[in-house]
Amino acid sequence: MRILVLGSGAREHAIISALLREDASHEIIAAPGNAGIAADVDVVALDANDPEAVAEFTTANDIQLVVIGPEAPLVAGVADALRTRGIPVFGPGRAAAALEGSKTFAKRIMDEAGVPTGRAARAGSLAEAEAALDAYGAPYVVKADGLAAGKGVLVTESRDAALEHATHWLRQGAVLIEEFLDGDEVSLFLLSDGHNVLPLSPAQDYKRLGDGDSGPNTGGMGAYSPLPWLDERFGSEQAFVDEVIETIALPTVRQLEHEDTPFIGLLYCGLILTDAGIRVIEFNARFGDPETQVVLPRLVTPLSTLLLAAASGELAGVERPAFSDDVAITVVVASENYPDQPVTGRVVSGLDAASAVPGVSIAHAATARRGDDLVATGGRVLNVIAVGADFAEARDRVYRALGEVSLEGAQFRTDIAARVAH
Repeated sequence: MRILVLGSGAREHAIISALLREDASHEIIAAPGNAGIAADVDVVALDANDPEAVAEFTTANDIQLVVIGPEAPLVAGVADALRTRGIPVFGPGRAAAALEGSKTFAKRIMDEAGVPTGRAARAGSLAEAEAALDAYGAPYVVKADGLAAGKGVLVTESRDAALEHATHWLRQGAVLIEEFLDGDEVSLFLLSDGHNVLPLSPAQDYKRLGDGDSGPNTGGMGAYSPLPWLDERFGSEQAFVDEVIETIALPTVRQLEHEDTPFIGLLYCGLILTDAGIRVIEFNARFGDPETQVVLPRLVTPLSTLLLAAASGELAGVERPAFSDDVAITVVVASENYPDQPVTGRVVSGLDAASAVPGVSIAHAATARRGDDLVATGGRVLNVIAVGADFAEARDRVYRALGEVSLEGAQFRTDIAARVAH
């Protein structure tokens, strides 16, 4: 199959790796890609956020399926431009992508669909934000209403810090003040064809920069899958997944369908397991990063079959995706000073030695070639991914591989999946 994958991060690299694993004869093009992706498939200098440019390229190159990785092309309407030309595309149109692009829209859809979530108030001014903060009390939860690359959320005991965060994001639009929800967080991806959904395997990611969940929020510093402790809480992973489908995913997808904004693509459910039950923290309209990097390596069902069925409205006839019994861990290597103003341009080395560790692969997030050197071009630079028979083995492998990676000033967490490694 000729497949165009839009995006330039580790998520897209993981998607491409999964497609190549199932069938090395797939003809895959990435736009714009990165140095790691370019070592695996052809890359083109195409503006992934330009609907017309993407549509013209797709038509001219006989692309059979387009997979949109990041959120920005979705909100820009790239999927709409492709669908009007009859091109199968995995990713929701602009209207449905507002589920991620606007926290206020997402809350309204959840309210209409009866989906369990926390209370929230939209604030368009500092006075409104102050009133909402005082109404909900500490810990304070402040979210940018629009896209913020994973950095728009603040949870804090400090009212002053909450107000400072709200003030910053109010310059760019509204903010959402939310009720604080306490419990374990879970990421669950569901493929949607606009009416039906199929689940992938749950994962847990680590948003904070430092060990022990210290430091600022980031786009994600690591993840693992599956989640063995779900068995203790729900009896089985399937029981948990079934509840999410019945109470959250299907009601949301059917509400969007009812409003003539069908959601076709990947519904990312950011969930929290409270004492009162499962609650939605947020929805995203695309594969999560870095959770994709641990979910897809365990996928046994061909990914291309699933993506094309969703894009074509044919999930009803597809069995639930199957996953191996192996576990997967990923640890993100970030540049110095991430998530503020990361130091870029530094040389990255040791990847061949890291990849030689059994069960280990590398997904590039922000890399480029400078002569013979591989250099870091952004905050999150690499994902080191390890698959093993159990979490102790996978952790040993991933951190052994990380010991081979060299990047001046690099940051990474040392406690990814420590809670499940016995």
